[in-house]
Amino acid sequence: MMRALLVALLLAAAPAWAQTLVAARTIRAQTVLAPGDLVTGPVAVPGALADPAAAIGLEARVILHAGRPVRAADLGPPALVERNALVTLAWRAGLLTIRAEGRALGRAGAGETVRVLNLASRATVTGRVAADGTVVVGASTPEAP
Repeated sequence: MMRALLVALLLAAAPAWAQTLVAARTIRAQTVLAPGDLVTGPVAVPGALADPAAAIGLEARVILHAGRPVRAADLGPPALVERNALVTLAWRAGLLTIRAEGRALGRAGAGETVRVLNLASRATVTGRVAADGTVVVGASTPEAP
């Protein structure tokens, strides 16, 4: 009863041109979205994406069920660093770069932070993932190679 009332209210409040992005099929978490994975529905749902271009190429962070709205919080950049993977740690200051090998303690995409165990010192550090998969620690920027 309440669900039907909520749907009726959403239909009544949505302008005729409003659309929302929904999953065309059930999509598993950690799947990179392709154009065939998403369709637009005729009803605007608050918090849901409306433009397919905003979701294509992103990774599903949770299971996206068929016919359900896709929210921005459900998506993120594709992971470049997998949990337990060996990664290169980089600390930069001016022209000086120090590199070490580490083991990722989580998953992360470009621009996201991840905790890494430095294999040489056994210290846990937090860094930002660069576009090449290097984890940059300290006050440096991840854009530099």
